Amino acid sequence: MEMTEEALNNERLQAAARFKAFMMKNSTKTNLNLYDHFVRLLTKVMDERPENAVDVIEDMSRELKGSILQEKQDTLRDSPSSSSALLLAEQQKTLFTRAAGGEGDQEEELVDSPLPNVAELAFFFEQAGVGLGKEEMLRIFLALKQLVDTQCLQRCRFWGKILGTQSNYLVAEGEFREGEGEEEEITEQSNEDEEREEEPQEDKDEAELVEAADPPPKSTYKPPPPVPKEENHTGANKFTYFVCQEPGMPWVRLPVVTPAQITAARQIRRLFSGRLDAPVESFPPFPGNEANYLRAQIARISAGTHVSPLGFYQFGEDEGEDEGLRDSFEENPNFEGIHVNEMAESLNLWVHHVQHILTQGRCVWVNITKKSADDADEDAEEEEKEEEPDEPEPEIGPPLLTPLSEDAKINDTPPWSSMTSSNLIPQFSIAVLRSNLWPGAYAYASGKNFGNIYIGWGLKYIGEAYTPVTLPPPQSEYPSGPEITEALDPSVEEEQALKAALEEQTAALEETEDLEDEEDDD
Repeated sequence: MEMTEEALNNERLQAAARFKAFMMKNSTKTNLNLYDHFVRLLTKVMDERPENAVDVIEDMSRELKGSILQEKQDTLRDSPSSSSALLLAEQQKTLFTRAAGGEGDQEEELVDSPLPNVAELAFFFEQAGVGLGKEEMLRIFLALKQLVDTQCLQRCRFWGKILGTQSNYLVAEGEFREGEGEEEEITEQSNEDEEREEEPQEDKDEAELVEAADPPPKSTYKPPPPVPKEENHTGANKFTYFVCQEPGMPWVRLPVVTPAQITAARQIRRLFSGRLDAPVESFPPFPGNEANYLRAQIARISAGTHVSPLGFYQFGEDEGEDEGLRDSFEENPNFEGIHVNEMAESLNLWVHHVQHILTQGRCVWVNITKKSADDADEDAEEEEKEEEPDEPEPEIGPPLLTPLSEDAKINDTPPWSSMTSSNLIPQFSIAVLRSNLWPGAYAYASGKNFGNIYIGWGLKYIGEAYTPVTLPPPQSEYPSGPEITEALDPSVEEEQALKAALEEQTAALEETEDLEDEEDDD
């Protein structure tokens, strides 16, 4: 059966409509369809009428697709925020800028500046396999120059780097000129005194109310007298220390150290966090925050690891005869240096030039049992009743410039290891000394030059697993006496015997009363 012309046209129209619908189906990737693309492409060809259109139709199609692509807002990356490295780089820009000044100021800096030669220190320790890298040492060099320019220091030295869990500490050792730096120390001490005075004043009213309602028993415990701290520029407080986390950051002056802080630091082991205001949670409780703990560890490390070649320092002629009381020395102008091989083989040629810290927490022993005149008058009656204790013997540690061969071992571990920097080129090597008691402490000697540095976690080698200090036995809550002592309950036999005795006693009393009544009747 032949189809009519009208039916054939209808079928063609339906096929064209289906094909157009197929071409207008949007893509799942670009949300475009072929029909609209062809319309735009043919319109572009009609408008531009390029030569050899059949040869460039593919390029025109690709260009047209690229021009109508829509940017998705969710795929755009946010503008990068300022990272910590970028902020640090901004702070360190000031290290590389030169302050405006005349030629006279430059000449004074060259002559009178206490700035240490950190480049020379880094050069020698690099031969020993120790250091922080040339780039970091250069930044430290510039940071020390910044410290010297802002503080009136007579002497400055790069002490080392103490590592922390969150950030590290760069430590600078300095000594103020005479009459300088005292105002800040007095201000810090007055602030501490004000805080101590304010604390009891706040809780005074509450304490009075509690005592009035239920007065507590008076404590008979008398704490031992505190050990006084050493004066500034003496003993463990001879030098002033500044710390910063990174070169370019502001230097922070550490407080003076007290004997109580040194004693507590010897009994605990704790890593540094890198925040000076962080609390030190430990047992025994540490009297202070991380700044005080850092200062105590610096004092301990300096006393145990700062060494120099024998003969580099000497005692002055005005020093006393007692070696244990000497606390100062001077450079020996006649020192010619010691051969490197001899320095590497014998510890007798190395000496300590920092005072030893005694068990008391001071470098110079002080008798804390002596009381002042007021205390003596108040406790006169108690002293008559109690026997006077024996006078404690003064503690004397090893004197200054003591050879390292006299240092004590820990669990058969030698305190020091000595070597030369190179066995292949011995004529240009240097003597290197490494501390085994304070891992991270090193010293070098080469001719008339020597240096000390510490790069570590600030913990001492103890030779065995750390055991915390045991808790003290619990104290009695109240004094025991017969009036509060609970008696034991009697047994059944004891109760029956007591009952029988009471009955006999009662019967005897009744008989006595009856006899008295009969006598009265007669």
